[in-house]
Amino acid sequence: MRIRLIPGATVFALTLAGLTGCGSSADSSSDSSGESAELTVWVMRDSMSAGFLSRFKTDFESRHKGTTLDIQIQEWDGIGQKITSALASKDAPDVVEVGNTQVAQYAASGGVQDLTDKTADLQGTDWIPGLADPGKIDGRQFGIPWYAANRVVVYNKDLFARAGITTPPKTRAEWIKDTEKLNRGGVDGIYLPGQTWYALAGFIWDEGGDLAVKGSDGKWQGSLNTPQAKAGIAFYKQLQALGKGPKDSDEAKPLQADVFAKGRSAQIISVPGGADAITKANPKLKDKIGFFPIPGKTADRPGAVFTGGSDLVIPVASQHQALAYQVVKALSGPKWQTDMAKEMSYVPNRTSLAGVLSGNLGASVMAVGAANGHGTPNSPNWAAVEANNPIKQYMTQVLTGADPDAAGRTASEAISKALNTAS
Repeated sequence: MRIRLIPGATVFALTLAGLTGCGSSADSSSDSSGESAELTVWVMRDSMSAGFLSRFKTDFESRHKGTTLDIQIQEWDGIGQKITSALASKDAPDVVEVGNTQVAQYAASGGVQDLTDKTADLQGTDWIPGLADPGKIDGRQFGIPWYAANRVVVYNKDLFARAGITTPPKTRAEWIKDTEKLNRGGVDGIYLPGQTWYALAGFIWDEGGDLAVKGSDGKWQGSLNTPQAKAGIAFYKQLQALGKGPKDSDEAKPLQADVFAKGRSAQIISVPGGADAITKANPKLKDKIGFFPIPGKTADRPGAVFTGGSDLVIPVASQHQALAYQVVKALSGPKWQTDMAKEMSYVPNRTSLAGVLSGNLGASVMAVGAANGHGTPNSPNWAAVEANNPIKQYMTQVLTGADPDAAGRTASEAISKALNTAS
């Protein structure tokens, strides 16, 4: 799975006249409209196992007699243009998996069905906010959260034990104190590259700030020049200094899993799945890797995290609206959310289902963090921000001694320009 980014602004309010026949139970056994047809469902490469998709297909078809699911696997490369073209066509797929931060971009085209009136039926009050919010544009729900993933702290148990740390930190203050203990004797307290901007975003959210905000006039304003952003980057700088991570690159250059696999870094910030890459590079670390949520400012609340993942959308051009809704309802309901969480180690879309991951340490820790999950600014132009990411540039500047206020103003201006430029 990729934790992709992209996002939304003004959207068209669309009716759900074609969905009025849908039932209200959490896992409806049949489509009350009586419709039968072949439905096309687009699912992204590697997001779900073949076993999960096969089980779902068999179950759905048995509950909706005469209906066939054609589940088509899509590639991430080039998917944006492919979905945009499909939404504008008269022969769109019936259900599409999209990155949760892509919903706004697609909804802005007017080609995605507005599912606001169905959120009660889908038990939307139980959704993880950081996963559900990116699917909501100007108060209307276009994307239904499917699954989530977010970053945690991955740590080396042996290095923690040598430093006398028996319990992972629960607050920022404890985290700094422990990392200082770890950062000695040739060991990096934490390997934190200077441009890990998802982590910075979490620290800024913890301070009550954001990367950009939308004004009452509908214009976006970059907000890295605020006191909250200044406090967030100050904490990042303090933490990043407790290791030898480069100040001018991100976690992919070099791959932080490869760095951690050398056994001289006590911690990294990563999705739990990063542990697989670590043990592949160094099998000796297989039983020496632990996980804990990114600490918050106080012990009663984990640190804020970016919640990546996928939503399910129904194209307006779908010829089988009622059945498409039944697919979305089933996939986002408790039965298949539980199956998916256990199969894929993803965080389910519901806060009430976090316990299903209790047997999977990395995933259960991830679920704890997801309770304080957030999304990137909900603009369809967010991709333009990332294309020449001024947040990364800002971070490197501050970490190498630049004035945070001046660097923040420059970055904020660049973000504002990108978000307010007509697509």
